[in-house]
Amino acid sequence: MAMSQAANLLEKKLPRGNNATITTDVSNYANEHGMETGEMIQATTWQGKNQVKVVKMPKPRVIDPGDVIVRITGTTICGSDLHLYHGVIPEMQKGDVLGHECCGIVESVGPEAKNVKVGERVVVAFPIACGTCRNCRKEYYSVCERTNENALANALYGKRTAGMFGYSHFTGGFAGGQAEYVRVPYGDVNLLQIPADVPDEKALYVSDVMATSWNCVVDTGVKKGDVVAIWGAGPIGQMCAQYSFFHGASRVILIDGGDGAWRLDFVKTKEPRIETIIFSDLPKGESVTSQLKKMVEGGPDVALECASGEYAKGWAHYFEQRLGLETDTSEMLNEMITAVRPFGHVGVTGVYSAFTNHFNIGALMQTGVHLMGNGQAPVQKYWKHLMHLIETNQINPLDMVTHRVHLEDMEKLYASFNKREIGMQKVFVETQYSAPPAEGTPRLTQL
Repeated sequence: MAMSQAANLLEKKLPRGNNATITTDVSNYANEHGMETGEMIQATTWQGKNQVKVVKMPKPRVIDPGDVIVRITGTTICGSDLHLYHGVIPEMQKGDVLGHECCGIVESVGPEAKNVKVGERVVVAFPIACGTCRNCRKEYYSVCERTNENALANALYGKRTAGMFGYSHFTGGFAGGQAEYVRVPYGDVNLLQIPADVPDEKALYVSDVMATSWNCVVDTGVKKGDVVAIWGAGPIGQMCAQYSFFHGASRVILIDGGDGAWRLDFVKTKEPRIETIIFSDLPKGESVTSQLKKMVEGGPDVALECASGEYAKGWAHYFEQRLGLETDTSEMLNEMITAVRPFGHVGVTGVYSAFTNHFNIGALMQTGVHLMGNGQAPVQKYWKHLMHLIETNQINPLDMVTHRVHLEDMEKLYASFNKREIGMQKVFVETQYSAPPAEGTPRLTQL
């Protein structure tokens, strides 16, 4: 099915169980889904390739019985938001509200929302799950069968992901959380209460980056004594390094380069045990694979992909992507497959949207490498455990947080994040409803 055909599948009513429905394709509130009172909110919207804008639009309201309206006190920008920014994720529409990581305070609840109360502090899971379908019962929340009816996704993948906040009509067309308010369907399933002693600046990241990193490590099977190599030193790669040590890895080697090379030094200030490879500084004739084989006899046990398939390193993939002959590059995947030991594990967490060329399937099969897509993380499976680890100071999300900005600066933040501006890792974005910065967290930065 052509993308344009699927894009016309607007405002679906999906089964909720007991013949009830959930309203999808509400990518902003500038229609009947906004508050009739005329109250306006600020929201970050996609305006076209490499263009975002903070605009005013009507405040969201409860549409379906299980909905919860959350007043946002903290949000952020994610590396995967850049795929939207670059226009590589299908079915973005001008005016869509962005953002899939947020926390806040419950302002109103629908009649079927029983487990959350007005006034509670909550974090929002980025995948929208119903909690009762076959996949949700197996804790595969990110592939919920009831929150995304996109026809193109089904045709492309043979199945769909769950609906996701702020991530195009390809994932259900739900307005995101880079705003002052957000509507959360199935609030009982997709909201987690925040303990009183955990500030927003720590709790926020359970919504995605912490759960995604945790899922990457445990799903790929990192175990005690393993040597782990990680491609990509952004926040996901950094947290995967921490979690690998947490699960008993004996060594962790982090790989980055080009305009992201500075991140390797940043991460080592947080975890000195990490070893690094700067791929852009390798001598002529050397490769990431050859370097890893020199550092680890036989190769690492586990390779984790935390970058994405968007960024081509060689000319062949660069031109093929520009010409629409592929959507993703296989270069890092091939490096991982050839670098790990025989029967080693390769996990893919960086976003890959569709097809790639020149994939080394022979090396995969002939050497018994276990390749697994880690999927979009089933956040709800892990988040109570992760919140406990935060509350007991066993993990610290602030290790990756470098900046605090105001929602009004989102346009500048996207530009800075896109340039991998030196010194900028994860950012806490405040709104007019945020509490003052917690002790030990970044102060407000003017971009």
